[in-house]
Amino acid sequence: MAELLTVKNLCKNGILKEIRFGVKAGEMVAIMGPSGSGKSTLLYQVSGMDRADSGEVWMDGTEICGLSEDDRARLRLSQMGFVFQQMNMLKNLNLLDNILLPASHLNKGKTPRKELERRARMLMGKMGIEALAERRITEVSGGQLQRACICRSMMNQPKILFADEPTGALNQGAAQEVMAEFTRLNQEGTTILMVTHDSKVAARCGRILYLLDGCIKGEFSPAGVVGEKEREAAVSRWLAGMGW
Repeated sequence: MAELLTVKNLCKNGILKEIRFGVKAGEMVAIMGPSGSGKSTLLYQVSGMDRADSGEVWMDGTEICGLSEDDRARLRLSQMGFVFQQMNMLKNLNLLDNILLPASHLNKGKTPRKELERRARMLMGKMGIEALAERRITEVSGGQLQRACICRSMMNQPKILFADEPTGALNQGAAQEVMAEFTRLNQEGTTILMVTHDSKVAARCGRILYLLDGCIKGEFSPAGVVGEKEREAAVSRWLAGMGW
């Protein structure tokens, strides 16, 4: 399968050093590494949220580092979805209206609200939170709120979903529920690139990149290991070998 995202010789402020990797369409890839290794910085560069000092990032045939800030913003809105540890929901809006925001910005009135709302409610139904559509963000659990964030990220049918520590603020049960949704999205064809510190989360991915001192030091694929516990154990052993 062809690469959807290709990163070549990416450098940023001495934090990232000649980073090279690719993500194929339909993959779910985790980026791991100790604090300060540059994981979030890397995610911001490859998604066009920040501009690299040098190197290239190709997103479905478009080199994004050379784009203007406005063009990168349009590309992010139309082709990328984002889920963060800090969920960045607006407190004055209910869950449904928060989920509708990206589509409202992209469509600017071209698509009737009823049609956008049907998609939002469909996504909420898949995530098991449709009954919470009118709730304020302070009236739902952390796991429910993160599932709403995933719905928001999928509103514009992105080609790739970027996630930065999406389970970092959740308890173990909520984290498992949220990862089950990421896994389901990936199985339905969504490409996902995820930063995580959690080996159990990484074990659900098809491939793991290990980042240390701004360089990719290793790669591991747990996909061939049969059984959830076995995959988690295999990832833990590999991380131990990397000095985790």
